[in-house]
Amino acid sequence: MVSPKPKAKLTYEDYAKTPDDERWELIDGELFRMPSPNVAHQRTLGCLLLRVARFVDNRDMGSVFHLPTDVVLSDTDVVEPDLLFISSERMGIIATLNVQGAPDLVAEIHSPSTAQRDLTAKRELYARHGVKEYWPIDPETRTVTVLLLGDGDFTEAGVYREGDTVTSPTLEGLSFRVEEIFPA
Repeated sequence: MVSPKPKAKLTYEDYAKTPDDERWELIDGELFRMPSPNVAHQRTLGCLLLRVARFVDNRDMGSVFHLPTDVVLSDTDVVEPDLLFISSERMGIIATLNVQGAPDLVAEIHSPSTAQRDLTAKRELYARHGVKEYWPIDPETRTVTVLLLGDGDFTEAGVYREGDTVTSPTLEGLSFRVEEIFPA
């Protein structure tokens, strides 16, 4: 019996040819079409972006971006995090078309179609490429988890629920109440 031929991994060059009117991510050489975020997702992102961007801008700490911003982690890994922070010391990874390297902090707001990938493949991908802090955010349970990069993997710094105040080791001094990012 002949073994099936291994599927060739796609690269950034293939990713760059995807339609401009659709969202895609490339994880380990495999393309994933990303559906448009739902209204709850967008409201949460808007509230989060206002708080984080204002904090970063007021302290001249770096730059905050939101989707759709391509983050090229390798030739076979290109993602569009919901929110990302790049410190002033690392501004060199910001190119004209995309970000070329691991952001300091990434936040992913779960949608029904992306939650599993956010918690598995993307978590591993972010750890492997050196993202210092990762926030999986769940609008359904109204929780924010703060994960910090340790010895090649993330460790849980905290799980924040309504009534709790989120803090960030990477964005020292940032704090907001969980309910502030989840509109009623």
